[in-house]
Amino acid sequence: MLLPMENHASSLLIHNISQLLTLAGGPQRGERLGDLQIIENGAVMIENGDIVAVGESLALRKAHPTAKSLDAEGRVVLPGFIDPHTHLIWAGDRAAEFEMRLEGKPYMQILAEGGGILSTVRATREASQQELLRQSRQRAKRAFSHGTTTAEVKTGYGLTFDSEMNQLKAILDLDKEGPLELIPTFLPAHAVPPEFAHQPDAYVDLICTEMLPSLGHWWTEHQPQNPFPFVDVFCERGAFDLAQSRRILETARGLGFPLKIHVDEFENLGGAAMAAELGAASADHLVKTSAEDIRALAQSSTVAVSLPGTPFGLNENEYTPAKAIIEAGGLLALASDINPGTSWCESMQFILALACRKMGLTPAQAIAAATINAAAAIQRADRIGSIEPGKQADLLILDVADYRHLGYRFGTNLVAKVVKRGTVYPV
Repeated sequence: MLLPMENHASSLLIHNISQLLTLAGGPQRGERLGDLQIIENGAVMIENGDIVAVGESLALRKAHPTAKSLDAEGRVVLPGFIDPHTHLIWAGDRAAEFEMRLEGKPYMQILAEGGGILSTVRATREASQQELLRQSRQRAKRAFSHGTTTAEVKTGYGLTFDSEMNQLKAILDLDKEGPLELIPTFLPAHAVPPEFAHQPDAYVDLICTEMLPSLGHWWTEHQPQNPFPFVDVFCERGAFDLAQSRRILETARGLGFPLKIHVDEFENLGGAAMAAELGAASADHLVKTSAEDIRALAQSSTVAVSLPGTPFGLNENEYTPAKAIIEAGGLLALASDINPGTSWCESMQFILALACRKMGLTPAQAIAAATINAAAAIQRADRIGSIEPGKQADLLILDVADYRHLGYRFGTNLVAKVVKRGTVYPV
């Protein structure tokens, strides 16, 4: 991984910031999205990995005259990006499938013929945990270098308990390595495995009666210091229908797991409204989402997570109806959906650029959706996603003086330095 700067101190004052984007005040719902709470010529005081003060440079330098300092040289500082939907851990690639799609074969047809997710399942099942770590470590490094300081990471390419646990353990090991912080999600309901191709309900039975209880026992024994991982399901025609998805999520909730759901990527089945009803942390994809489901999300605390890299990767024209979600008063977040088939993209900066062009967000709205609202989508908004006293010191120093370069520019890395838990990493 990236090496931190030498002479790291427990206290650090970052000053001479052209625009300090604090995003103070919690997750931003509806028309409030994009309230960056900017401090001009700002400064941030960090102690022992946490933010202890923010304000104008002159005032904080006077208040902390002996602190080790870092001159931001008139550049933008903002919270680290939070990527609340990724499939970072996998083996192999699907470059051949990409070529097939360019030749006109739709994704769901490729999936029905044993490609898509099932192609990655075969490669991931064959890979050892160490091989999974080796391949995934490089993706984590690239994501961190482009400004992602925390990422949710799903299993879902094993579809047996042992293989899913192999992925989960790789997520936990990669999180220990750092500096990228990983939030795990258990996703055995990513696809119906080939051995259950004609009996999907039997696979749902296996998830509910064996996998989820076994995971709960394992986690309680081996990770008692950490909150339970999320449990997710791909609610989509060709994957898991609404009733099957409900059974999995209700079983998981009954066992104490927080919930997430993939919905409305290709068809609207009503999964977003169900997510709101069940109190899921987020409903993700949301391309074909109906007005009724949007209203249900807006009336709940479930975050609507858009993944614009996926329709872009599939060369489709329809994206999340972001403006409708905002107008309804919903909580909107952005994520990369990094995966080998449809969105191999480690850069949240590019995701912001897509959201501005394809979903009509302003740069300020996209930044809020990728920071404080993304933190809410993984239930971590109390610790990350904004630059406020008491929060973890996860910051980005950009190589520009105006935040609007995010979204405006793409295909390049605007991050000069990443600060994770108060430690500075040059890019």
